[in-house]
Amino acid sequence: MSIYATNWVLQFPRYGDSHPGCEWVEVVGQGVPAHIGTPTPGHGYESGDPYAGFLPPAVVVSEDDDDWCLRAMVIIRGGTEKVGQEYVRPLLVLSRDEYATTPFPVLHDRICAALRGDRPRWTMAFTGGDGRTRLTFEDGSVRDLPPDGDAGDAG
Repeated sequence: MSIYATNWVLQFPRYGDSHPGCEWVEVVGQGVPAHIGTPTPGHGYESGDPYAGFLPPAVVVSEDDDDWCLRAMVIIRGGTEKVGQEYVRPLLVLSRDEYATTPFPVLHDRICAALRGDRPRWTMAFTGGDGRTRLTFEDGSVRDLPPDGDAGDAG
């Protein structure tokens, strides 16, 4: 049984920047319910939190908590591999407080930065009269798209 509950699934640019010809990937918000690993007696974790090595600290669960309370939000690319319950190279792992207080535009930028990795950020696209598009990146590099607009691995 999984410790995760899928909270949302969105499409993001594969390499973090939306530009002509970019590819899109599925990004998934996997919520970890508050009772997972909780030190609160009666939840089965009295001997310790088996997920402490890869999740933010466990939280105390009160009687007022409903099923929507989270311990963490783990954001992954669709199809990300897991070893046991741990995702291999998640994009982001946020505590419940960090997730709850992060405005969506900020979260979006963080996800895009994680998808981009160490690639330069896209800054401009120019489409010539012949229909060809040239992408320019913040490091000054340029990539020409094929006439069909498929960036392939243009990043």
